Amino acid sequence: MFLYYLKLARISIIKHWGMSALMIVAIALGIGASMTTVTVTYLMSANPIPHKSDNLYYVQLDSWDVNNPANDDGSPPDQVTYRDGLYLFMQQKAYRQSIQAQANAVIEPEGKDALPFQVSARANSADFFSMFDVPFIYGSGWDHQADLSKEQVVVLSRETNDRVFGGENSVGRSIKIAGNFFKVVGVIDTWQPVPRFYDITTGAFNESEEIFVPFSMIAEEKIGRSGNTNCWKNVGDGFQAFLDSECVWLQFWVELNNEQEKQEYLSFLNAYVEQQKSFGRFERPLNNRLSNVMEWLEQQQVVADDALMMTAMSLMFLIVCLLNTVGLLLAKFLSKSSEIGLRQALGASRRTLFAQYLVESGCIGLAGGLLGLFFAWLGLKGIDVLYGDMLRNLTSLDATMVVAAISLAIVTSLLAGLYPTWRACNVQPSTQLKAQ
Repeated sequence: MFLYYLKLARISIIKHWGMSALMIVAIALGIGASMTTVTVTYLMSANPIPHKSDNLYYVQLDSWDVNNPANDDGSPPDQVTYRDGLYLFMQQKAYRQSIQAQANAVIEPEGKDALPFQVSARANSADFFSMFDVPFIYGSGWDHQADLSKEQVVVLSRETNDRVFGGENSVGRSIKIAGNFFKVVGVIDTWQPVPRFYDITTGAFNESEEIFVPFSMIAEEKIGRSGNTNCWKNVGDGFQAFLDSECVWLQFWVELNNEQEKQEYLSFLNAYVEQQKSFGRFERPLNNRLSNVMEWLEQQQVVADDALMMTAMSLMFLIVCLLNTVGLLLAKFLSKSSEIGLRQALGASRRTLFAQYLVESGCIGLAGGLLGLFFAWLGLKGIDVLYGDMLRNLTSLDATMVVAAISLAIVTSLLAGLYPTWRACNVQPSTQLKAQ
């Protein structure tokens, strides 16, 4: 019977093609607008590393001015100082730990015709790659000993390796960065967590870096530091004075396997801060925090209020489109009153007629959903053109969103068709037959 209902729906849609087209476009516009904003919000709020997000913790220490909190809500600074980060790293109290900061550098390729070019860089410790599940196509990251001995090693992105070495296995080869030669130990595959949770401070949706070097390269001044820096005390002259200052500019992550390890690490942080208080630092009340990935993203308000508001408005627009569809369906089905009355007189049950017209509503919804996907694709491309790199990783429809769009279109069209179908099926056959 379902195939028969589909055949009747096709005949009805073609026969009343003008009204059917209006309903399909109405649904498509609602689906397109809503799925454009829902997709962006969905990608913004996605869990970037779901299988271990509960075990990765971002460290915050409240080393800020006693008279002025770092943030309006009283939370600690979003980053830590060099001296604090280095101490935590050297203690190795967590299962894994990553000290890191944004950096930049100039690569000087070999060859007379090869021109130097600037790349984004990340200065990090060895555990960074295993903590954040960075995929490799050649080699691997460096080990902890390379961090301690301040070895000049580098991990390249796939794109940088393609540009410098033509995509070949470059492990073991040397590359000149900022006037210094670094040994390539690994090449990572395409890796772009969304959001880019490991460093929200320089952009939650920025591209991942093009090269990765040991964190010690910043202190050794072998690579340039960049990223956000905030200070509440005057900094003395020279780079070493900056490193010793109360400026916060680096991120510190730890991987802890269970709640007990988390509590033990928090106790370690508290003991460290209490020790520092005796030296005249950390004058604010004890306020150390360990936030897992999703807690950290929520705290940083990665999903902006504007995005949530736009999503709500687009869903309201979808409701308006569906109300228009209800009116069009009602007009269409009631125009078939004589046909419905005749079929009932010949023995068709209301249940049969109800199922038939709901199938027709579903077919209209499916067509609207497919067209809505195209409108959503256009909307996402428009956002990509308007915002460029800022939202580059948030403007793609994945399989989940495609299925969601089509399902939403069918479900909403079925809901929209309930009342018109009920009205049409309650036509009195005797009244229609007398009218004929």
